[in-house]
Amino acid sequence: MPRMIFVNLPVADLAASMAFYKALGFDNNPHFTDDTAACMVLSETINVMLLTHAKWRQFTDRPIPPATSSEVMLAVSCDSRAAVDAMNEAAAKNGGAADINAQQDCGFMYNRSLARLNRVSAARRPWAGRFS
Repeated sequence: MPRMIFVNLPVADLAASMAFYKALGFDNNPHFTDDTAACMVLSETINVMLLTHAKWRQFTDRPIPPATSSEVMLAVSCDSRAAVDAMNEAAAKNGGAADINAQQDCGFMYNRSLARLNRVSAARRPWAGRFS
């Protein structure tokens, strides 16, 4: 069985966060979704667990970081430059922010950054769409 990754994120609005990730191309796994958490699936091995603040606190006593923090950066591979562009556009249209960092075109890799819903601020938590 392949190893899987579950990125756990605290969210202020579970329904809005689910809609945001759906707009980015994630699917919902209803087996791991209830009124306190949602599993959003990117691939067979990559999942994002959206946790209400109350659910988040069941796993840690550490504080939920403010929107002005940048404690993690995740990169997601895409099939094409157009797919990277589409993901950034979907983020902007669904409550996130596109191009929070300068676009990078390294020839072998094209990178655009976005901030997820509820994390749009001066110092944002970026996701990077990459095509190589």
